[in-house]
Amino acid sequence: MQHRLWTALGAVFFATMVLGGAAHAENRKVKIINETSSDLNEFYASNVGASDWEEDILGDDQVPAGGSVSINMDDGSGYCKFDFKGVFVDDSEAVLEGVDVCEVGVVRFTE
Repeated sequence: MQHRLWTALGAVFFATMVLGGAAHAENRKVKIINETSSDLNEFYASNVGASDWEEDILGDDQVPAGGSVSINMDDGSGYCKFDFKGVFVDDSEAVLEGVDVCEVGVVRFTE
């Protein structure tokens, strides 16, 4: 089973996200980009204060390899930091902890 990693784009893109995010400090919308060769079958997100994963946000949908989806992470809790879990059709998984969705507008799954 191949493991997937979440990665940042690099210093220039990171600076753009942070500077752009500062103007939208309470915007909790995140674009999830699947840059792997496998479809993203399930996506879970829980605020860092939760003790378990919430329901699969994608439901019956998938994010195809090379595709993306925008998700409003505002769960009414006031939290900005969330843990993400992606499950792919090849049964590989990726977990990223403590993503500040008030500051970061794009998260990428890469191989």
